[in-house]
Amino acid sequence: MTTPTSNSALIIVDVQNDFCPGGALAVTDGDQVVPVLNEYATHFTAIGAPVIATRDWHPTNHLSFTEQGGIWPRHCVQHTDGAEFHTDLKLPGVTTIVSKAQTPTSEAYSGFQGTELAVYLRRLGVDTVYVGGLATDYCVKSTVLDALENGFDTYFLADASKGVEVNAGDVAAAEKAMQEAGAKPLTLAAFTETQPL
Repeated sequence: MTTPTSNSALIIVDVQNDFCPGGALAVTDGDQVVPVLNEYATHFTAIGAPVIATRDWHPTNHLSFTEQGGIWPRHCVQHTDGAEFHTDLKLPGVTTIVSKAQTPTSEAYSGFQGTELAVYLRRLGVDTVYVGGLATDYCVKSTVLDALENGFDTYFLADASKGVEVNAGDVAAAEKAMQEAGAKPLTLAAFTETQPL
């Protein structure tokens, strides 16, 4: 059980069109995280806690693309529809956007990698983060592990995350790795039970 405070933060990871059904690098049922994340965001906004949304923000010649020798199809190219957040994702007006992997030679699965996210959270007095989004076995896992590495008490939003599952068992392995590193899994049902009426 957990009761978030104003010293907590919600981190929504890469809920972009290209990672949702119909996108260039779609996660199966990826759009199903949207209504759940909207519920979390409503709760965090109500208690005055910050909401952060990370996004891949790639140039057209990013090193991760197959054309450049990478392993992924072209996705989340800056200023394209694919890079936009899912239309139904209801980000609060004060949401902080963190863009990652913005140059051709920089890769970043984690929202902390190559960004000022850790510094920003500490400046706000945040000590606990709640992380969900896309995809469980890549950017969510990396963000969770980096949050722990940076000293934040970290919750993984199990019902607000979906995985790519390139290989069978990838999602289960990612969830195990996060928990073994110290992250605590959480679902909306358990979360709302702790909220004041």
